[in-house]
Amino acid sequence: MAEREGGRERTVSGATAATRPRARLDQPRPPRRRILPEWDPEAFGRLSERIARFLGTGRFIVWMTVIVIVWVLWNVFAPKDLKFDEYPFIFLTLMLSLQASYAAPLILLAQNRQDDRDRVNLEQDRKQNERSIADTEYLTREIAALRIGLGEVATRDWIRSELQDVLKELDGHRGDGHVVFPAERSAGRDADDR
Repeated sequence: MAEREGGRERTVSGATAATRPRARLDQPRPPRRRILPEWDPEAFGRLSERIARFLGTGRFIVWMTVIVIVWVLWNVFAPKDLKFDEYPFIFLTLMLSLQASYAAPLILLAQNRQDDRDRVNLEQDRKQNERSIADTEYLTREIAALRIGLGEVATRDWIRSELQDVLKELDGHRGDGHVVFPAERSAGRDADDR
């Protein structure tokens, strides 16, 4: 087998040259033929859940009981040439065993899928609880900070008491009803002192 490489020809030898052609790495491989048929696991799981849900209903038990009773009555009281499963009802036993052998794995598959969903829901609930706890702690810290901050905020009663103290400190009223502020008072005294 010969290849062209940069203007010169190169001969490839060995086991790889003789067994298969060189594959290109920049292109996907062609799909392989499969011996077994492919199926969607999710669709199969949903079908198994529907069957398991039906097997767990009273309707299934009633229908199963009706079928068994009709089977037994037919094979006991029907004419000899119409009977298909005579006593001890071996074919009925085979059919019930076949039904049970399919029902058990389908029920287990449905339970496993339910366990997986429950696990995901539990994880989501745990994360939601962690977020709720973090939010609660944050809000608790914020409320504590607000309480501390409110201790430093001037309230209406505090402002009133301060204003009353300022009014008491004022020197008094002039005859015209004008309140003399401390700055005016000191300026007036300075003028009188001169």
